[in-house]
Amino acid sequence: MNASATARTGRIKARRAARGSGVEYAARAGLTARGVIYLLVGVLALRIAFGDGKKQADRNGAVAEIAQQPFGAVLLWALAVGLVGMALWRLSEACFGSAGPDGRAAKKRLLSAVRFVFYAFVAYSVLSFAAGSGSGGKGSSDQQSRDVTAKVLDLPAGQWIVGAAGVGIVVAGLLIGGRAVLRKYHKKLKLGQMSARTRRLVDVTGVGGGAARGLVFAAAGCFAVRAAIDYEPDRAKGLDDTIRSFAHTPAGPWLLVCVAAGLVLFGLFSFAMARWRRI
Repeated sequence: MNASATARTGRIKARRAARGSGVEYAARAGLTARGVIYLLVGVLALRIAFGDGKKQADRNGAVAEIAQQPFGAVLLWALAVGLVGMALWRLSEACFGSAGPDGRAAKKRLLSAVRFVFYAFVAYSVLSFAAGSGSGGKGSSDQQSRDVTAKVLDLPAGQWIVGAAGVGIVVAGLLIGGRAVLRKYHKKLKLGQMSARTRRLVDVTGVGGGAARGLVFAAAGCFAVRAAIDYEPDRAKGLDDTIRSFAHTPAGPWLLVCVAAGLVLFGLFSFAMARWRRI
């Protein structure tokens, strides 16, 4: 190999290394931002469980809570940057594949593309709030859910579409909870860098947080299915109404307390993922 070819190979490797480092920073910033949102949603849900139901336990509520803190504007911009990082990381996975032996599989790349679209929307809503629009999106998650459901129900075969989407969300929730309980996230973590005590603490947050998150997803999916069957958009619930619904079960407010605590745990688990996840 001549000198020019060697130099060219070196430049290619340098660009790949730089891109890899950039993606890693973006991913870790994004996981941290996700942790902040879930942590705040969990805290807001705990407030609801103990009688303070004035604020929304969803992304908009979390963003509004941040905005009220000292240096809230700075914190919002930092959160938005982290969410942009999350979206870019997922876009990179969709284009180039993710870590792991099956990271370039079409199924995983498609899932990453869906996650990119979701986090791009979330990042845009937080950026809009930080820029002074006054809301983290168009209304609460509950209103957004009802509006979208109403529009889809008006389409040909709208009931089937909403019903299928609801079933999909239920299945996703069950998978999220099941994988958490089975500790499937272990293969994504650098377990060798953790002490035994740290690993136990991460498992508490991963299992408890993942189970609570999966339960919330499954419940939201059930409400969507009910909206489709009854042909009533108001039956659909966003994150806030879904979380509040746990207080109206036979278990009462204590189930809501457990779910809220689980969401706090998932926020902490996201911080652990930001520190030890394989990118």
